[in-house]
Amino acid sequence: MGLSRVRAVFFDLDNTLIDTAEATRSAVLEVIKLLQSKYHYKEEAKIVCDKVQVKLSKECLCPSSACITNLRTSYWEEAIQETKGGAANRKLAEECYFLWKSTRLQHMTLAEDVKAMLTELRKEVHLLLLTNGDRQTQREKIEACACQAYFDAVVVGGEQKEEKPSPSIFHYCCELLGVQPGDCVMVGDTLETDVQGGLNAGLKATVWINKNRIVPQKSSPVPHYTVSSVLELPAVLQSIDCKVNVSP
Repeated sequence: MGLSRVRAVFFDLDNTLIDTAEATRSAVLEVIKLLQSKYHYKEEAKIVCDKVQVKLSKECLCPSSACITNLRTSYWEEAIQETKGGAANRKLAEECYFLWKSTRLQHMTLAEDVKAMLTELRKEVHLLLLTNGDRQTQREKIEACACQAYFDAVVVGGEQKEEKPSPSIFHYCCELLGVQPGDCVMVGDTLETDVQGGLNAGLKATVWINKNRIVPQKSSPVPHYTVSSVLELPAVLQSIDCKVNVSP
């Protein structure tokens, strides 16, 4: 198994194939404009959005959690009340949330060069999209960027018993494609889920997308390969297969 060529590549979605961070920044700017122009907020507009981002960063979802729409609307409601005081304003919270969400989805696109790369790779290996997160949220992103057609299978963590970095979800992906863990490569931007998960599951290799050239902590999992863009992946895969070919 250790000398086999790569047969499948698992891709993360957010900030790997699509620029979710930039889409979120664009969405926040639209909400700030709304609050300032329509509701005459000043510096409070940014404060509200900053509070919501903190709440999102601490979000913990599980199968029994509330509807994602209600949950995230409540973040805006709480942030507005915490910033402005007074009674809760659910109507304004809903307006902010749906503007944030729709703007964010509009900016989630699969770049043409990424589409071309996926198309070429799929001629040689199986491709699978493996993304953590709430089912509704992730499915909406997948639909917005129209990426499903480029993959042999799509697996959303929120639809499974366990998410990345649990080995079980990786082994489920292997079963879907009819491959062994040692045949597969995981590509993603997060060390704690994508890379650690790939290591936990015994995949052939892990590839970390480090766009911002972050220096990882010493305790962080160590990827087999680090690149600044997902577009560097074909060269990495070629390198892995070359190592197989020259092995004694």
